[in-house]
Amino acid sequence: MAAAAARGGAERYFTRWYKPDVKGRPCEDFCVLQHSNRRCNNYISFCRICVITLAEAHPLLQSGKTIKSINYQISANCSRLQNKVSGKSKRVRLFDLGAQFLTELAPLCRISSSDGEEYTIYSCIRGRLIEVNENILSNPAILQEKPSTEGYIAVVLPKFEESKSITQGLLTQKEYEEVLLKRLNSSS
Repeated sequence: MAAAAARGGAERYFTRWYKPDVKGRPCEDFCVLQHSNRRCNNYISFCRICVITLAEAHPLLQSGKTIKSINYQISANCSRLQNKVSGKSKRVRLFDLGAQFLTELAPLCRISSSDGEEYTIYSCIRGRLIEVNENILSNPAILQEKPSTEGYIAVVLPKFEESKSITQGLLTQKEYEEVLLKRLNSSS
């Protein structure tokens, strides 16, 4: 699934949803790429798989920021790297197979920049953590260079019965552009 997004399918196969100013932190915006097809090739059929990424306006994507470290260790007892999803090609009922459950404000990882700032990246949707992007640990630059493809943070699978309601509280791309415009006008 992540490979499909990496091949440029992010625009074609995914709908963008945005969560601005998460937890009241200005410009700490996230993007949820929701699979627009009702069938996901590598996962259970008829799901709405979601890829969590940084939104374009997130401070980590602004010029001059360099990522120092990425840590999926959320607390002493919780590491997102320890998430284990099993099953034949991940096609069986994932909710019963050990995937970590996430709420909308569940932290996925923490990212430190070279200027001393630390950013907590949140799920923004309820669901099961299917995978985290371990590639950004060894190559954090891809998070900034290709945030919607190879630089994604995690893949989350909402419960099927919640798949239509997960976008409540998220903004469409047009609504998000209006938020960005308001920010620009208020800073002028």
